[in-house]
Amino acid sequence: MMIDWLQFSPWSALAGGLLIGLSAGAFIVLNGRVAGVSGLIGGLLDGSEGRAERGLFLLGLVLAPLLWRMFAVLPSVHFEVDWPMLTLAGLLVGFGARYGSGCTSGHGVCGIARLSLRSSVATLVFMAAGFVTVYVVRHLLGGS
Repeated sequence: MMIDWLQFSPWSALAGGLLIGLSAGAFIVLNGRVAGVSGLIGGLLDGSEGRAERGLFLLGLVLAPLLWRMFAVLPSVHFEVDWPMLTLAGLLVGFGARYGSGCTSGHGVCGIARLSLRSSVATLVFMAAGFVTVYVVRHLLGGS
């Protein structure tokens, strides 16, 4: 994925981060559940209690870029891999989220905010794995 650094605005990134924090905080205060995306999707699919709240939260995730598009141009996204590799990556992320009892958003945004030791450790492991992967791909395997 390429980032157009000339169009990057720290203000829009700050606004997005604030909205994520506010929505995650509001979700736990109003519903008593963590707003981790993998848990929300899993609960929606298995028929757990609170399907309406989960569905509305996930619908908001889909509608937010459409709303943003009414006021500004969405950044262009370009993936430098083919569809089979992208599909495999998505499946591995889904497996990892299930195996790790949550996804990066659940552990990183919600878990750390609740001072969860498990989420803090999970987030450190996610970050370390990402750093190692980038180093190996870029410096040892010669990728871009």
